[in-house]
Amino acid sequence: MINKWFKRFYEELGDSLIKPGKVLVLYGPRRVGKTELVREMISSFKGKIYSGTGDNQELRSLLESQELSKISGLLGSYDLIFIDEAQRIPQIGYGLKLLVDAHPGISIIVTGSSSFDLSNKIGEPLTGRNKIRTLYPLSVLELYSQFGGMEVTQWLEQLMIFGSYPEILNSKLKADKVEYLLSIRDSYLLKDILEMENIRNRSKLSDLLKLLAFQIGNEVSVNELSNTLGIAKKSVERYLDLFEKGFIIKKVFGFSRNLRSEITKTARYYFFDNGIRNAIINNFNLLDQRDDIGMLWENFLFIERLKKQEYKRIYSNNYFWRTYNRQEIDLVEERDGKLYGFEFKWKQRKIKAPKIWKETYLNSGFEVISKDNFLEFLI
Repeated sequence: MINKWFKRFYEELGDSLIKPGKVLVLYGPRRVGKTELVREMISSFKGKIYSGTGDNQELRSLLESQELSKISGLLGSYDLIFIDEAQRIPQIGYGLKLLVDAHPGISIIVTGSSSFDLSNKIGEPLTGRNKIRTLYPLSVLELYSQFGGMEVTQWLEQLMIFGSYPEILNSKLKADKVEYLLSIRDSYLLKDILEMENIRNRSKLSDLLKLLAFQIGNEVSVNELSNTLGIAKKSVERYLDLFEKGFIIKKVFGFSRNLRSEITKTARYYFFDNGIRNAIINNFNLLDQRDDIGMLWENFLFIERLKKQEYKRIYSNNYFWRTYNRQEIDLVEERDGKLYGFEFKWKQRKIKAPKIWKETYLNSGFEVISKDNFLEFLI
């Protein structure tokens, strides 16, 4: 797998995503290949292209000025404009709105690694003019499409331990994989949060992430986190929200519709990449040397399913389900007016849906996802 170009799902959708008079907003964690993807998408574009970055002071000043004559004079002659790290430009949404309103033939692409900052800057000004997509680390869906099921199955243990960042899949040696993941953990993971939110206590953020890493698949109590870390509950809630908007974790609520015994006041958290989760706890042991295979498997399946939903535009409300007497289902999808329950088990077992689930939610689906049938679930 050395030096391969990994085909991303959005590559073949370029014509449908890049439209005149529209702004394509591509979110995603740092280092997942947003810049490379856009360059690939526009490589055969016929027309004049401007590529810039939010780090460019002149571009920042231009769009921040909101002066139409200046913006039109410098950018109005291009057919396509690509701005990387767009979250660094204050009020960029208003500047882009002026541009597309005055020049409806221009196509615009912006990327950002912090949705909590960029969405605030482009959301309202570009309502009706933007198309938002998220790029994750490589998905099983993408790998299967390019390499086939046999190779994906053979890579499964590596994906569970080291994750699926493109650089990871292009690294042959374990030492290189570990070094890369630790560099993301130390240099990139909290960068946007620390910069944009002016948070100085990095150690508390790291400690909070470590606590979450050991609680995958379990309900998380904000009060317990607050007490353990010795920081205010409101601060914990704020940090959790920033982690989610910074593409580090995903929050999932409990499902409830009919029963008083269903747990709904706590949440579960999953990491967007298994490799990042393992870097946070500094454990890259192989599966036969671990006692957290269940956590790794559940995190892997949940996030890969999320990627599939995003890329294939499957609109689903995602929950876990659990009662106070500990009957549970790992993932409940609510879509098209129906409920689908999925239980994640590393090894195939004959497990029936909880009796109270079937009695309460008639005609709901239930399936166990193991390493024997995971591909069907993720492609």
